[in-house]
Amino acid sequence: MHGACACGQVQYEVDEFFTPVIHCNCDTCRRVLGTPFNSVAGAMREHFRVVVGQDKLKFFESSPGKSRYFCGECGTHLYGEKAGQDRLIVRVGTLKEDPGIRPAMHIWASQRKPWLAYEGLAEHEEWQPGRS
Repeated sequence: MHGACACGQVQYEVDEFFTPVIHCNCDTCRRVLGTPFNSVAGAMREHFRVVVGQDKLKFFESSPGKSRYFCGECGTHLYGEKAGQDRLIVRVGTLKEDPGIRPAMHIWASQRKPWLAYEGLAEHEEWQPGRS
């Protein structure tokens, strides 16, 4: 599978995931990404490679021992890792292909915000009708 940041200057490959998709509702993910939750899946380090733009990758330590990697040009967050572990947490929204795994759970539900509601809302295949 292939993934990339929004501007395409950082690209990666991942062979397989060892977890299903997990939706993280923690305050840190929400603030860092500006989204209600972060959809991730776990990959072993040996199954993940940055193939283009290693020099464009930036990171910051979001909590002790946890680094979040992002494109220094467009800001897209691509993956995270904990120091001393042999696995990564990949942002599945950056994948170009369907990974073939599906969501199994929400974590940090205690930090979910009340304005996040999606059941029963209107759905549109593309942009809202009547809007340009």
